[in-house]
Amino acid sequence: MMQLRNLTPDDVAAIGNWPPYPSDFRDLDYALRSGGWLDDYRNRPDTRCFAAEQAGELVAFTLLSKTGEAEAEFRIALRADKTGQGLGGAITAMTLAKGFGEAGLSRIHLIVRKNNPRAVRLYARLGFAERGECYKSVNGKRTHFLIMELPKESYLKGEGE
Repeated sequence: MMQLRNLTPDDVAAIGNWPPYPSDFRDLDYALRSGGWLDDYRNRPDTRCFAAEQAGELVAFTLLSKTGEAEAEFRIALRADKTGQGLGGAITAMTLAKGFGEAGLSRIHLIVRKNNPRAVRLYARLGFAERGECYKSVNGKRTHFLIMELPKESYLKGEGE
């Protein structure tokens, strides 16, 4: 059974010891590195960080970082040995429920690598719609991203399907 709870300092220490990603996902570990986006976001007062546990084991973390009065950016990182097992969808759905429920958000958005069609399909299946593209520097490399968003109305409509 999956559980989503607030991220703790002990979780952050455990994340630092996660196994490395396989070579085809190697660039994704910037989230976990010292100075990566976990370090960048976790102490911001406008960010909620969550730990995802399966059978008492930390398997992922997510965050919702406010970007406006009632909107936030979503990010997720799965432990390398837990990718490809279908956990991302369940963990994302649990985080969306917290964002639209407890946090009272009206819109959640994200960026996803354009060359990651599996993730793009997952987000589309959860109701996110493409809203544009952007480039960001990741580990010193120019990286192409899709911008996707999910308004609360679309989320609520999708829950009943």
